[in-house]
Amino acid sequence: MIVVHVSVHVKPERVEEFRRATVENARNSVQEPGVARFDVLQQADDPARFVLVEVYRNPEAPAQHKATAHYQAWAAVALDMMAEPRTRATYANVYPADEGW
Repeated sequence: MIVVHVSVHVKPERVEEFRRATVENARNSVQEPGVARFDVLQQADDPARFVLVEVYRNPEAPAQHKATAHYQAWAAVALDMMAEPRTRATYANVYPADEGW
């Protein structure tokens, strides 16, 4: 498993629009065979900050995800909603075992 955390700081006036677009992307993403999870988290004390938790089943899955129409549509609209460039960190799964996903 490959776990990616994407941190996004959204322009305050675009929060709801970003949230809707990102949830739509997540709904479609979890249908991909290479995606085990796709969580959208909104920071409780700063609603303009989000973390996307993406869990991929194999090393090819992130690139396959980025090639989908729903990701491309999200990327096209979300970039303008961001207050600053998003950041990402990639992790290797430790626990639970990959079979637990």
